Amino acid sequence: MPPRSTRPITPLDDDDYPAYTMGRAAEMLGTTPAFLRTLGEHRLITPLRSEGGHRRYSRYQLRIAARARELVDRGTPIEAACRIVILEDQLEEARRINEQLRAQGGEPQPKTTS
Repeated sequence: MPPRSTRPITPLDDDDYPAYTMGRAAEMLGTTPAFLRTLGEHRLITPLRSEGGHRRYSRYQLRIAARARELVDRGTPIEAACRIVILEDQLEEARRINEQLRAQGGEPQPKTTS
């Protein structure tokens, strides 16, 4: 997955800014609002709510939803697709942290068990 922005210039530059309505998000992904609601039910994405209670999605959430849709389109059950995407996202975050530590001259220490 593409890296998340670290220093947005404006809200629209911020990957986490909830800029898209459910209808627009579904249109952009080529899916239905029901698919987006299902992703929410499986806790893959949790859209923010407008003052009127409408779901609003960020670009980051749309990338996550697009990856889930790709897996579902290939025949993966939606529950499994959500879990795969969560694990991919966690792995990417761990890799990003490791790269930061290496760039700072520190190496991650292996986890020890007591």
